[in-house]
This record gives sequence, structure tokens and C-alpha cells, in this order.
Amino acid sequence: MNISQDIRPVSYLKAKAADLLKYVNDTHRPVIITQNGEPKAVLQDPQSYENMRNAIGILKILSISEEEIKNDDIMPSEAVFEKAQEKLP
Repeated sequence: MNISQDIRPVSYLKAKAADLLKYVNDTHRPVIITQNGEPKAVLQDPQSYENMRNAIGILKILSISEEEIKNDDIMPSEAVFEKAQEKLP
């Protein structure tokens, strides 16, 4: 993170919204928006946001899977494939 470029006050956002949007979309780096010196929001380009949401989804699936393994709530792969085949037309 480059503090001089990636942290901006809300007054900068109000005055130069188009420039800030261009920066975020060109660099794919989020910008922290501050108000009264406190961080209040993060401005991020849509592709980076989507990538982050997808990564979080995968991490959630892994976490659930780890918990199922710990609880011995597992099924042999053959059974999984059989169930999948039954659901296919």
C-alpha cells in the first residue's frame, strides 16, 4: 500500500471522484477513504471486488469441508460420483 496514493480524505473524493475512479480501475488497488482522519470506506474496482468475493467463497467451502472432516462426516468419492450421476438427466 502506498499511503500517499491509497489513502484519501473524503474531500478529495468529493472534488476528484472521476480521477479517483480512474486510478482505482487502472491500478486495481483499493483506496481507503478517510473522514476526520479515520478510515470510513474502501473504494475498489469491480474486478478486484469480484475476485475477493470469489476467494472468500472458496475459503468458506474449505472451512466447512475441514469441519466435516474433523467430525468424520465424509463420504467415499465413489458414492459422491454415484449421487452426481443420479442427478444428471
